[in-house]
Amino acid sequence: MEISLRLIPWSEDDAWLLTRANEPEMTKYLGGPESEERLADRQRRYIALSAQDPAAGRMFRVALATSGETVGSVGFWPREWRDQEVYESGWAVLPEHQGRGLAVAAIAELLAYVREHGTRRIVHAFPATDHSGSHSVCRRAGFESLGEVNFEYPPGVFHPSHDWRYTLPA
Repeated sequence: MEISLRLIPWSEDDAWLLTRANEPEMTKYLGGPESEERLADRQRRYIALSAQDPAAGRMFRVALATSGETVGSVGFWPREWRDQEVYESGWAVLPEHQGRGLAVAAIAELLAYVREHGTRRIVHAFPATDHSGSHSVCRRAGFESLGEVNFEYPPGVFHPSHDWRYTLPA
């Protein structure tokens, strides 16, 4: 069965989704829940990102195309990685929707968006080395494994992560 999703640019109304994604179950591979202040800052950054030129990156709320039900979020943003201008990607699928292939479908939609609007050909993801679910998502979405790296997230905190790379067609 094909999964049909809609990517909806992040808005003021999506702060609740950040709160849901900040639960301990959802943040155990990201260093734990963030403070309310950090969540408010993230909300401002997501809205600002989605107000810029599409090539500057986007955060999206992910909804089922059939019902409109929100299942998570996905996004991309520019970064420099190993002296190369690339995009970094990230996603979150709410616990009640996990295990259904929605993260892979959301990443596929995101990569199509980047292909159409982006200016960089490389998209990376950096899940924690012990986050097997995210490694499976990367593999199934067509990312190439580049091995383990010491990645900084959140700012100032380094932890072992896996570097996954997706190269968009020329």
